[in-house]
Amino acid sequence: MTIEANMPTLPPLTGRAGYARPVLEGLARRAEPVAIAFFAVIVGLALFSVFIAAIGKSPLQLFQLMYAGGFGSWFSIQNSLSRAAPLLLTALCVALPARLGLVVIGAEGAVVLGGLAGAAIAIPLIGSAPPLLARLLMAVAGMAVGGIWIGLAGFLRHYRGVNETIASLLLSYIAIALMNHLIEGPLRDPASLNKPSTAQLPPEFMLGKIPGMDVHWGLVVGVLACIGSWILIERTSFGFAARVAGGNVRAAQIQGLPVGRLVVGLTALAGAFAGLAGTIEVAAVQGSANGALIAGYGYAGILVAFLARHNPLAIIPVAILLGGIDASGGLIQRRMGLPDATVLVLQGTLFVVILFCETLYGRFKAFNPDLWKRSA
Repeated sequence: MTIEANMPTLPPLTGRAGYARPVLEGLARRAEPVAIAFFAVIVGLALFSVFIAAIGKSPLQLFQLMYAGGFGSWFSIQNSLSRAAPLLLTALCVALPARLGLVVIGAEGAVVLGGLAGAAIAIPLIGSAPPLLARLLMAVAGMAVGGIWIGLAGFLRHYRGVNETIASLLLSYIAIALMNHLIEGPLRDPASLNKPSTAQLPPEFMLGKIPGMDVHWGLVVGVLACIGSWILIERTSFGFAARVAGGNVRAAQIQGLPVGRLVVGLTALAGAFAGLAGTIEVAAVQGSANGALIAGYGYAGILVAFLARHNPLAIIPVAILLGGIDASGGLIQRRMGLPDATVLVLQGTLFVVILFCETLYGRFKAFNPDLWKRSA
């Protein structure tokens, strides 16, 4: 006997209530991830306040400096937006495979290899290719290498049963070691004595600033990538097939969906975004591939993606928020005498709380229309 058989049959709502109910149900379902994510951030900040107070510092001063360093002035806002640009793309590297039920955390490897590939292909083009063509080839190279790297984790997961989380993480360590070997060996610029790196890009190869802002065009690329990813997942047959396969692989196979191609294709696309983030970091910030590429953007993207519930559109505001927190690290270090890693402790605290709050979904009647009772 099913549960539905024991429930009383209630007459449907009519009039204005009947029209309003679907709207209220939709709003309730969409409000749940926002409310729980907001709750997770508040709890994480509260726990972090306890940690700061325990080491003899003022939590109130910390949060004041965090706001001032991230969003307190036009300079701070621009700095936060610049730091958010790579987070938009690395978060997509986690969010897109998650729609297939995969947990890929190896964006850091795709970032460093994408930046290295972009710098390597630009070196022979100096003086022989138009700047626009050179930038396009750098982007293509970074996306191709990043896509192959993370696509390999998807291939191993589907065709060899290797856990994608472990595979992508281990591939990150291999990628970092490979980059260090190349920039200290075959691709090293002889002029880089104290800081091994590839040859410096000429100014015309660098990615410029958005007019009227001290923020590079990588921010626009990241926002467009998030919007395009949302359209792909929510408004195309490919995205629908991916969501079906993510919900039930066996059912997708019975329906004849190409699960293998979906897994490899979506993980490769995710890796391409992370590789593009590395190329943009080289072409807009560093000017060459060096150790500064290992900045933790791939790991911070994990936090952004989970806080956004793997929604490409929600990634945009969350990445800006995390970019602001990261931008405030230097100010906190100078004013309070705390190490720069304080921001990393906050990110770790938030991530643990967010994972804990995953158990809260579906438990509140206000956000679950299935638990509502109609009045006769």
